[in-house]
Amino acid sequence: MSDPQTPLLVRVARKRAEALDICSLDLVAEPGHVLPAFSAGAHIDVHLPNGLVRQYSLCNPPGNPALYQIGVLRDAASRGGSQAVHDAVTEGSTLHISTPKNHFPLATDAAHHLLLGGGIGITPLLAMAEQLARDGASFELHHASRSRERTAFVERMAASPFAQQVHHHFDDGDAAQKLDIAALLQQAAPGTHLYTCGPQGFMDAVLGTARAQGWPEARLHFEFFGAAPVDTSGDGSFELEIASSGQVIVVKPDQTALAALQAAGLDIPMSCEQGVCGTCLTGVKAGTPDHRDLYLTPEEKAGNDQFLPCCSRACSARLVLDL
Repeated sequence: MSDPQTPLLVRVARKRAEALDICSLDLVAEPGHVLPAFSAGAHIDVHLPNGLVRQYSLCNPPGNPALYQIGVLRDAASRGGSQAVHDAVTEGSTLHISTPKNHFPLATDAAHHLLLGGGIGITPLLAMAEQLARDGASFELHHASRSRERTAFVERMAASPFAQQVHHHFDDGDAAQKLDIAALLQQAAPGTHLYTCGPQGFMDAVLGTARAQGWPEARLHFEFFGAAPVDTSGDGSFELEIASSGQVIVVKPDQTALAALQAAGLDIPMSCEQGVCGTCLTGVKAGTPDHRDLYLTPEEKAGNDQFLPCCSRACSARLVLDL
């Protein structure tokens, strides 16, 4: 059995253009390594040739896989991750990856599953659709994208057993086929669970509409791919107190809380550094965090008993951390 802390060595068995600026990678285990089973909604950390670590959702059918498949958009606003996948990773390349992690699982008690993907956010939803179809569960998948040529996995979905449950919505198409989020959510049957993934603007619209319509938080499931830029010009310094030792660490205005903790010798697990993946989640015993992440739910943020030091700061002068 694979140690979840030990990176797996994989080889790119196939690299394929799936749409304009989107490629897929089929990853197979190198000798001495085994790909663990995964559940729909899971992602892996991929260690790229330029030293960056990025999270990508697994989009092949879940279970006991012969390979892991990921889809990657070449993002014009990339900090170097997607560019490395497109330009530096080729068929035959070897990469280190983590074992799968799942912060975006399917609900087991849902009467119906409504999957809403924006752009490359289709990837985890594809694995969900595969699982739901295999289980004979009630679901529908809606995929909004800029145009047909920028839509990945169209042929795969058209040839799948769940093709009749897939609905495409193109921004450049006629008005009748465009995604009406409010109407779709309003028409959802009682007990429906909503799953959404994609660009932040799309997800903000989906989740904002659902909450305005009174959907309970327990039936909203989401995973962000990346955070929008945050204005940090007004950031000031604040203090972090380590509850176990009493050590006080000053976080400078141009420094993240995570960087300050690491500079002080504390080993905090981290991955995305954007407040998306939850790896660095840290307990807060006193003080009020300034939550800037996309991981915690509104209720969890309101509790003020945890925060993500990679991106969040403090509203109070000091945070006492459960470390």
